[in-house]
Amino acid sequence: MRHVDFSPLYRSTVGFDRLFTMLDSLAQPEQSQTYPPYNIERTGDNSYRITMAVAGFGEGELSIEAVEHVLTVKGDRGDNVDSDSGEFLYRGIAKRAFERRFQLAEYVEVKGAKLENGLLHLDLVREIPEAMKPRRIEIVADQAVNEPKQIEAENLT
Repeated sequence: MRHVDFSPLYRSTVGFDRLFTMLDSLAQPEQSQTYPPYNIERTGDNSYRITMAVAGFGEGELSIEAVEHVLTVKGDRGDNVDSDSGEFLYRGIAKRAFERRFQLAEYVEVKGAKLENGLLHLDLVREIPEAMKPRRIEIVADQAVNEPKQIEAENLT
């Protein structure tokens, strides 16, 4: 198993700690999750939607939390689900709890969540503050440049 040590880079950079932490976490495939499956789609110029397949979970069994740049979705079905429904001959529907984390870019906010037909839809919007948006600066021509200059001669008499 290969492991890349980023600690020398921590000493020589300022403000890139999060980048190296993300690279370090990508190098560890055993921590990757596959449940529940999800889609991320762009729905507009600055809007996105995360759709997660959470079949069997109700609204009370799901929790969504956004802290700084991390969106966390947790699902916990509890121990009393299907307790009196009988004996299972085959169980193909997952009953396990999950926790899925998403790294959000700067200025991305969660605007809403909706549970519909076993799919959890999370709507995200990136709202860049006016001070951070690019602005166009007009170039004003100097009027003295456009007018002909009059040269006055000295009176030598």
